[in-house]
Amino acid sequence: MGEAMRHHWLLLGACGWVLLILMFVSKFITFRAVDDYGERVGGQSWTVPGTKVVKPIPVSSQKRDPKPSDQPSAVPTAAEWQTVSERRVELLSSVCKNNSLRNLTHVSISKFVLDRIFVCDKHKILFCQTPKVGNTQWKKVLIVLNGAFPTVEEIPENLVHDHEKNGLPRLSLLTPQEITHRLNTYFKFFIVRDPFERLISAFKDKFVKNPRFEPWYKHDIAPAIIRKYRKSHRDSNLSASGLHFEDFVRYLGDVEGRRRMDRQFGEHIIHWVTYADLCAPCEIHYSAVGHHETLEHDAPYILKAAGIDQLVSYPAIPPGITRYNRTKVEQYFSGISKRDIRRLYARYQGDFQLFGYPSPDFLLN
Repeated sequence: MGEAMRHHWLLLGACGWVLLILMFVSKFITFRAVDDYGERVGGQSWTVPGTKVVKPIPVSSQKRDPKPSDQPSAVPTAAEWQTVSERRVELLSSVCKNNSLRNLTHVSISKFVLDRIFVCDKHKILFCQTPKVGNTQWKKVLIVLNGAFPTVEEIPENLVHDHEKNGLPRLSLLTPQEITHRLNTYFKFFIVRDPFERLISAFKDKFVKNPRFEPWYKHDIAPAIIRKYRKSHRDSNLSASGLHFEDFVRYLGDVEGRRRMDRQFGEHIIHWVTYADLCAPCEIHYSAVGHHETLEHDAPYILKAAGIDQLVSYPAIPPGITRYNRTKVEQYFSGISKRDIRRLYARYQGDFQLFGYPSPDFLLN
């Protein structure tokens, strides 16, 4: 009996040690798994007492280029972001004086440009539309300021781009004297984003998703580009597959060859022509230039600088939606020849330099 009890207690003791070891290993594995990603479910950080917390680089941003020097690393104060905005305007002015880029940065203030600029006389604001850079939300802000709706959330989506009904007058509708007065005295702004990422957005929105209310992109513009720029366009199967990004890049990079086509396409080209072509930033002295990548800081700054931050709010920005996605850019350009990419960059180089975007060397070299 005594011998049996001794074996019983020895067995229980061994089981206890095994259980303790398993609990320790489990805890260690859990700690490591969570620590490698920086936080637990629920957002609670895991750290060893007495050590410095070092946040890991998010997976989605590991392949990004370094931040432009005008962007603070921490959450900026209003004064710091005013400095960022002032530097952007100074850079814009400096690049405009670069004669070697003059053909890419200077355009006349034509009706095409004036058609892009929306007017809010009530609050003395001019907004230049740069498609594929979140312009819909800024149009909603102006519609509210003009008094048509009390909040941006109440504006029907189909009304925003109906320029006959949304109550947003274009600068081109005014007399030359009225235009000059507003250009000289109103708060003027527009928004930009990485030029190549904007072109990808335009391609996806107009030729891949192809909204039903814009059938001309698929039925008129795409076939015209395919006929001129696809090497084997006579293959009916290739034509039936729709416009390829490679076709689009060849078309955009052919500065001389596409001019006649662009005249035929009319205003539909606004989704991919340069910011210089759209807003004439070297001829019109803009008060502020926002960046899509830092919109969560730019939107409140612009509202305050324009004196309307107490009257209207910019719609909520989903986390991460404006972040530059280098992986996506690499994927879209992976099948494009270096020659075609360099021709495309030569056409959009002005946009890269005017607004401080680093040249995409990872695509060019």
